[in-house]
Amino acid sequence: MQDKHIVTSFDNDLERIQAHIMKMGGLVEASISDAADSFLLRDVELAEKVRARDASIDELETLINDDAARVLALRAPTAIDLRLILSVIKVSANLERIGDYSKNMAKRTSVLLQMREIDNAASSLRRLAKEVELMLKDALDAYIQRDPQRALEVINKDKDVDQMYNGMFRQFLTFMMEDPRNITACMHLHFIAKNIERMGDHVTSIAEQVVFLTTGERPLEQREKEDRTSHDVNMSLDPKTET
Repeated sequence: MQDKHIVTSFDNDLERIQAHIMKMGGLVEASISDAADSFLLRDVELAEKVRARDASIDELETLINDDAARVLALRAPTAIDLRLILSVIKVSANLERIGDYSKNMAKRTSVLLQMREIDNAASSLRRLAKEVELMLKDALDAYIQRDPQRALEVINKDKDVDQMYNGMFRQFLTFMMEDPRNITACMHLHFIAKNIERMGDHVTSIAEQVVFLTTGERPLEQREKEDRTSHDVNMSLDPKTET
């Protein structure tokens, strides 16, 4: 009876942690969508909601890490259960970073509203964000369903995000070369696009965790990034440094 009680308690711990992961994932999906919409709709209030939501995302990551550490200390999981706990920690870290990038996007909305508009920039950024948002949904579904094939499909989609980002980068570069008055706005737009592209990288990392969780192995082929813009120009700032 005691062993059965221990197993039941362990299962309850795992279910609670995974419920936190899904709640965190839902908040992050909403932040991606709202951050892109705030710029498209020129909605400063929506941008502020994204920034405020980031605190809830951070709190969930802390809660997940605390629960995972407690399970590791008290339950001594082995094999698949250990992989599950390790994957949970990494998935929550990736979700937290995506939330940070969404917040960074939202922070630039009010700044960009003070500048001249760049043709098609808002709609292009929304399409890029939507692609990443759908990737995240699929990655989280693959995590819940323990579906490595679906996770591999998410990993492959990151190339599409990179290509979309590369096209936007070239577009912004052209606008800057054609009219120096566009430089400041295009720099901000580039930061937003880069944030979204890096979200795709973190979603891909979540999908890789699904493969590891279900098979015990990493994806066989190292993913080659399609983002070549860092070789084209040396930008003076990195969106990763924003908070």
